[in-house]
Amino acid sequence: MDAAATPRSRRPLPAWYDDAKLGIFVHWGLYSVPGWAPTTGPLGEVVEREGWRAWFRRNPYAEWYGNSMRIADSPTADYHRDAFGADASYDDFVPVFDQAVAAWDPAEWAALFRDVGAGYVVLTTKHHDGFRLWPSAIPHPSKGAYHTRRDLVGELTDAVREAGLRMGLYYSGGLDWTFNATVIEDLPDLIAAIPQDPAYVAYADAHFRELIERYRPSVLWNDIGSPEAFDAETLIADYERAVPDGVVNDRFKMSADMSPGAFFDFRTPEYATSVARSEQKFEFTRGIGFSFGFNRNEDDASFLAVPELVRFVVDVVSKNGNVLLNVGPTAAGEIPSGQRERLEGLGAWLRVNGEAIFGTRPWVTSEGTASDGTPVRFTRTGDALYATLLGQPAPGPLEIPGLRPAAGTAVRVLGRDDPLPLVAADDRLRLILPVDLPEAPAHSLRVSPVPGAIPAD
Repeated sequence: MDAAATPRSRRPLPAWYDDAKLGIFVHWGLYSVPGWAPTTGPLGEVVEREGWRAWFRRNPYAEWYGNSMRIADSPTADYHRDAFGADASYDDFVPVFDQAVAAWDPAEWAALFRDVGAGYVVLTTKHHDGFRLWPSAIPHPSKGAYHTRRDLVGELTDAVREAGLRMGLYYSGGLDWTFNATVIEDLPDLIAAIPQDPAYVAYADAHFRELIERYRPSVLWNDIGSPEAFDAETLIADYERAVPDGVVNDRFKMSADMSPGAFFDFRTPEYATSVARSEQKFEFTRGIGFSFGFNRNEDDASFLAVPELVRFVVDVVSKNGNVLLNVGPTAAGEIPSGQRERLEGLGAWLRVNGEAIFGTRPWVTSEGTASDGTPVRFTRTGDALYATLLGQPAPGPLEIPGLRPAAGTAVRVLGRDDPLPLVAADDRLRLILPVDLPEAPAHSLRVSPVPGAIPAD
């Protein structure tokens, strides 16, 4: 990591954020009305295989509808013409969205997110299309009151806090297509599309400050950098004075290759092809499918299966990460059934095994392999090590190499009270798994006291 990409000197990362492990990202806006994109595949894989130009032409991010519809002969442009007519504009979705959200119940979302086990929620207050989900006192210079009639930001903030969770706010500071209409067809276009005029710099800064003043978000989540003249350092310093235990992500200042600049608490890999352990806190963000915004084309084949989702969360947490898992509601605020099923499946697993996730920290090593070939991920608290088996091991003897058990070591499967029979050897933990171990995506073992680690050869 180069010097420009290191976090600035500041107070330690607030413990609440490190303890939370799971946040829910919500992408909701005008793009939820058409709710359409091709199901091209995960960002990292598509870019590695085909490059950025292919990615933008077949962009599976439905929240990018306003850009994709302007790329000639793209699948989204063809869909928009056929579904709405050649003369239909993006702003035609404003009254449709306003009408659709009238019956939305923020408390229902908050209860679902709490039951999943999330510690915080991050809502898109303004995405790249420039449309705002709160009634701002700062008018758009050409569109005036370019926002929802309902204060969706405020109402969800209240409901989330009432449910006992933290609330975070996303704002697209780097892109606003109502200020800079450059069509983004390749990565250089993305940088060229960042508005640089002083009017936008003042507009974005005023919005950030209004969001901080009104809603006191625990997470301030910017996207796609910011104009060169934007004073991110002063804004963040003022935010920390207003919200002393608030955290900010790494996208306030970004270079031409989209790598992060300074002034952040955590990194934000997005649909990365692999997860590496990091001493710097990170937050892996992705959708349950290939899109963040609602995409009516996504189905079970697009969504992570519950076992994959559970193992993904365990893997990220073991390597010093949080997971910011996205849901994309319909315009009416309905969370699609396939996404809801995944959330509920993850929540059911966490209710049994959350002790191995929430409030933990990485151990001296993050991963290993049990004697039967089952991958293992390690986390720890002050008095226990958790070895989570990423699969369904067979009953009977199992060895977990690399652990030096202490005298009096006890091991139990989370969700069960009875300790496992075990034999402690110098360089491994040997135990007997029960025959009635239920089917589950993963099984967490609590080992106490914390064993020593055998150095790798």
